[in-house]
Amino acid sequence: MSSQHAVVVGASLAGLRAAEQLRAAGHAGAITVLGAEQHLPYNRPPLSKEVLAGAEPATPAELAERLAFRRRRSVADVDFRLGDAVVAADLAQQTLRTASGSAVAYDGLVVATGLRPRWLDVPGPVVGRHVLRTVEDCHTLRTALARSGPATVVVVGAGFVGCEVASTLRRLGHEVTVVEPAGRPMERVLGPELAAAVQRHHESHGIRFRLGAGVTGFAGDERVEGVALTTGELLAADHVVEAVGSVCNVGWLAGGPLDLTDGVLTDNALAAVGAERVVAVGDVARFPNPLFDDEPRRVEHWSIPTDTAKRAAATLVALMRGERPDPEPFCPVPSFWSDQLDLRLQSFGSPALADEVAISEGDPDGLVDGVLATYRRDGRLVGRIAVNLTPARQRDLRNDLAALVPA
Repeated sequence: MSSQHAVVVGASLAGLRAAEQLRAAGHAGAITVLGAEQHLPYNRPPLSKEVLAGAEPATPAELAERLAFRRRRSVADVDFRLGDAVVAADLAQQTLRTASGSAVAYDGLVVATGLRPRWLDVPGPVVGRHVLRTVEDCHTLRTALARSGPATVVVVGAGFVGCEVASTLRRLGHEVTVVEPAGRPMERVLGPELAAAVQRHHESHGIRFRLGAGVTGFAGDERVEGVALTTGELLAADHVVEAVGSVCNVGWLAGGPLDLTDGVLTDNALAAVGAERVVAVGDVARFPNPLFDDEPRRVEHWSIPTDTAKRAAATLVALMRGERPDPEPFCPVPSFWSDQLDLRLQSFGSPALADEVAISEGDPDGLVDGVLATYRRDGRLVGRIAVNLTPARQRDLRNDLAALVPA
């Protein structure tokens, strides 16, 4: 076992936690983490909030250093090879190839390559269009806004990232319009009543919404000056932030035996279906969670990198030893938070699976004072969303879901 080489592809939070958990699970051999970015693993959620709002100048490297995760002593000997993305894999031969042409052999493989932002495929200039995923993205947007001063910004997409960016920019004094073709802000997760309440709250702070309209193109010559909508309306825009979802970084696995329909299909123990000694972690892993049902799903929540890394590392160590992975069901309770204006939304479980939503505490017209929404499917609790509730109350809500008997 001490001579076996474990390779983690992806130097994100999921990749870091996977390396830590491989050591915790007893892997004494070499561990190599291969990352496409130049930076050590860093914290991404602040990019759409505190970091975007920061006025002090900083390079991407300085931002990444400021946001870097503390690495445990157990991974002091892990080899982080950064800035050289893996571009191909031969899972039968257990070898990887990087963009620089390097070949890396492994005995056990962790897929932790995560997501990249989706860009709109519409005509028009590209200068003035932004996404927000990396420190480079954040630095580019911060720099552009600093140069332009108070600006008119169109955010395309009213999911959690889009609403966070809109909230941050509005607090900075920019004029912000959010365009969303699918419905109210975050409605797929929040449900119609809570989503409508959040929209009203954001509108009361000056954020405008164009709902039910898609983007057909961008106006302007050398840079974006406007956003053309399916309604025929043309919105003025000095900058556009596109928050229209993500794409799984699995192209390097194409042509192999894995099911890459949506991320990497795994079993409940996070072992990739179709290959030996391969596991997936984080938001690229599509696994069944018996807490809800037996349908494999990807989960893009803050808690998932840590939860999946612990289970996947134990699974991979067992597979490298020729042992059977732990048969105990893996039943994580997904959780995440979102800070928007003076609201903190905390989600537990999988509210998007619900067919019934009820406001069980508070008044949706008074979100600042605290609201709790409860989500059920077929009469069974599947999630809760707390708005401005105390940390102690939030812990109780998470424990309620953790105590559920798997479906």
